[in-house]
Amino acid sequence: MKRRDFFKTGARRAAGAVVDTLADSAEQRAASWIRPPFAKRELDFLLACTRCDDCVAACPHDVIFKLPAKLGIQVLGTPALDMANKGCHLCQDWPCVTACEPDALALPVAPDDDPDHEPDRDPDSNLGDDPDDAPSLPKLAVAWIDQESCLPYAGPECGACAHACPVPGALTWQGPKPSIDQNTCTGCALCREACITEPKSVKITTIGRVTK
Repeated sequence: MKRRDFFKTGARRAAGAVVDTLADSAEQRAASWIRPPFAKRELDFLLACTRCDDCVAACPHDVIFKLPAKLGIQVLGTPALDMANKGCHLCQDWPCVTACEPDALALPVAPDDDPDHEPDRDPDSNLGDDPDDAPSLPKLAVAWIDQESCLPYAGPECGACAHACPVPGALTWQGPKPSIDQNTCTGCALCREACITEPKSVKITTIGRVTK
């Protein structure tokens, strides 16, 4: 290898290592919040997001808010989901995503490479009747049930969350007791929003953190 090519190769490898380090650091920090649907990986998201607030304004359920200054200048004003208080409705037309002009939020390209193609959806629920539709939805967070505070696990019947889940097969029942299928659940938190216990028996954790 020529001397010039040697240094070029070394520079590319060094640059790649720096990018990988920055990406890992960004992902670790992002374990503290939940991005809107179809957000790019954290480093790419931060590079693309212009803090324009269009996705915040586009959300019809006011689930998206802007991260505060206390979390750092790097993420100040970038959008996140308020999963502690509300659930993402997985809107049929993904208004927050379509409002994002810089494509920090971007629908995945279909297998036929047609950027305008989207998976078929039920016009009312955004989902078909087949649970196999679920993997086409974004994984937002991890939802799990705290059996120590969930009423059916203590004896009393409840069912407050029974009709809250929009994803077929994600919330299942063993008799009166609810259970969440992690392979199907998107972590939309609508079951948490419906939960009547205080504190909530449905817990929402970011994907980057261990739940239990």
